[in-house]
Amino acid sequence: MIPTAIPNLSGNEKKYLLDCIETNYVSSVGPYVNKFEELITKKSESLGCVAVSSGTAALHLALHAIGVQHGDLVILPSFTFIATANAVAHCGAEPWILDVSEQDWNLDPAVLQEVLQNETEQINNKTIHKASGKRVTAILPVYGLGLPPDMEKITKIANYYSLAVVADAAAAMGSTIKNQAIGHHGATLTTFSFNGNKTVTCGGGGAIISNNPLLLKKTKHISTTARIDGGYNHDEVGFNYRLTNVQAALGCGQVEQLESFLAIKESIRNFYCEAFKNIDGLSAFPAPEGRKSAYWLSGVYFRDRPKGDMIKCLESLQENDIEAKLFWKPIHLQKPYQSCFRSTVNVANNIWDRILVLPCSTNITKIELEKVANSIHATLKKL
Repeated sequence: MIPTAIPNLSGNEKKYLLDCIETNYVSSVGPYVNKFEELITKKSESLGCVAVSSGTAALHLALHAIGVQHGDLVILPSFTFIATANAVAHCGAEPWILDVSEQDWNLDPAVLQEVLQNETEQINNKTIHKASGKRVTAILPVYGLGLPPDMEKITKIANYYSLAVVADAAAAMGSTIKNQAIGHHGATLTTFSFNGNKTVTCGGGGAIISNNPLLLKKTKHISTTARIDGGYNHDEVGFNYRLTNVQAALGCGQVEQLESFLAIKESIRNFYCEAFKNIDGLSAFPAPEGRKSAYWLSGVYFRDRPKGDMIKCLESLQENDIEAKLFWKPIHLQKPYQSCFRSTVNVANNIWDRILVLPCSTNITKIELEKVANSIHATLKKL
């Protein structure tokens, strides 16, 4: 089987894991947690990092830290993994679901501006949703597929309405905007995921980065059960969202290889672009000028072909022992969030079931890539 996206453990991972076992530092205390946070801080060019137990935990903690409360609204795109919306719900808040742009499949700044201008009002320096009276607390843009959204426009709108920005960059470590690392993209807090299918993995884990020292201190404190003085005194309700030293050790071995992984991911994308460029109705995933993706996943967009063609390609790939996957079902179609406030979502509705994710692990071979491309070519030739 040629897998879609699996870990590439080709660096110091084993060495660091054995060190954890030999020193007996296997829980949430140990040198690799600090080292991991330092590596992420450096790679992201941010002020600091707080490592946590999952990407969802990172989002929940970030939203909690900026003051998202029960009954609030948090704006997010419909085209994202459900964890983005779940983190909002865990705060007792409600997602306000907006459409994405055709240019990047991320939160559309034009739609964001339109709904805030027409559907909110300012009362006592707060942005209030007119129809419900709920407070709008934050904007939660997503770096879909590893591609940065238009953060310049989004943060400008957020600043005008005095809204915090928590960026879900789950799979986007290494992405840039105008050659600037993710720590310069303007979010109040940015979160990562290190799940097993991510380019950089801890097996499971997450992180928060920021340039705000007070928020970094707060998120660190709350993530460690709000313990004070190193004893059993706690000054608020906290979370046990700590990353273990074992997970961090694995992550250190991964982050050390980030640049080479990113180069491989980009080469995989380029291979698929070249392989399918002459097939009518197919497109590569978006790549707007000035924004460089981390190319977490690669594949093909069945833009102007019947959806049945994509299903036939999927079945053919599976028959040839090649793993391929359909992608995110939008948030507005998910049962827990179907009654949430939302804009029109025409773009999200149009793209989500036309995306076929193809094998793109950083240890995939040229022969395997050619097998994937040949399978799709052979299938479409019959149609």
